[in-house]
Amino acid sequence: MKKMVAILLVLALVCTGIFAQGSSESKSGSVKIGALIRNLNEQFVKDYADNLRKLAAEKGVELNLQDAQGDVARQLDQLNTLITQGYKYFVIIPQDTSATEQMAQQIKAAGGGASFSNIQPSVEALKVGKDFYLASSPELVAGQYQAQIIDEYFTKYPAKAPNKVLNILYLQGQLGHPAQISREAGLIDTLKSLGYTVNFIARDTADWSPDKAQEKMDTWLAAHRGKFNLVVAQNDGMALGAVESLITNGLVDNDPSDGTILTFPVIGIDATADALNSMDQNKLYATVLQDSVGQSSTAFELAYAMATKGTAYGMTAWGIAPAKEVISEAPANDAAVIAQCYLVPFKPVTKANYKDLM
Repeated sequence: MKKMVAILLVLALVCTGIFAQGSSESKSGSVKIGALIRNLNEQFVKDYADNLRKLAAEKGVELNLQDAQGDVARQLDQLNTLITQGYKYFVIIPQDTSATEQMAQQIKAAGGGASFSNIQPSVEALKVGKDFYLASSPELVAGQYQAQIIDEYFTKYPAKAPNKVLNILYLQGQLGHPAQISREAGLIDTLKSLGYTVNFIARDTADWSPDKAQEKMDTWLAAHRGKFNLVVAQNDGMALGAVESLITNGLVDNDPSDGTILTFPVIGIDATADALNSMDQNKLYATVLQDSVGQSSTAFELAYAMATKGTAYGMTAWGIAPAKEVISEAPANDAAVIAQCYLVPFKPVTKANYKDLM
């Protein structure tokens, strides 16, 4: 009898230890979030990923961050791998919008959810379930803000654009990319609504790359020198490549009274640290803030809420409430998913406010 009691006591202690250990693991280190990032070669995306790592460290989250290196097939493989490793909740900068519905279906099958960010998911991806979200900025607005900055410049210096004629060298991002399409549409439509004649002296992709933009600009300057009065780029990396090309090719007047030492203003999008430093040196004229901290924080808070509370539906994330009114840009143009869209605002950055971001 005594032996039986002793055995029972040992078993009780072992089981208690096992259950206690399980409880401890659930309290610390059990929150796992996967981050699928399309390409860490771009400065904005690097800044976004750095903030995700910071937020995860602050919350004690096990963050597994994967770089797709611009390859949609690699990103889908990374998703499959993380799901097999027990990850159910994700922050995703997709490589391709067309793959987002498939990604959402796989994540839903695993019992999880995701916040898509920076690159828009499809409407169909968000319709997969209530715990699939957009945490991004409406790209059309970035182009609209570029147009407003351009208008302010040439209103102040009308002799630089006689009869409101703009002859533009335009550096595009990846062709067919949602940001490339919407930023361009916002720029052109707004400039025309402000009464400008818009001529593209040259327009082509530099694929978001500073080096490719500088090479492209060198070629354009050889062919079109003296034929343009403005350079516009769809991100700051390409804008800074254009700046270097203009300096190398001697298109500098060293008079910063109009906000730039360059002969013509150059305008970008993102407000990266390098872009702000260029503005401080009177090189880059202006940019538009695409908030890497705002987008990544919103996306992370949504994923964290899903992982810890089971859902994020209806919550306020990073001070941003779900959108209530549809806009012209997908997926927030569909009333069926508008409550799953968190729209992080863009902001024009000029000489008047750039130091606030440094």
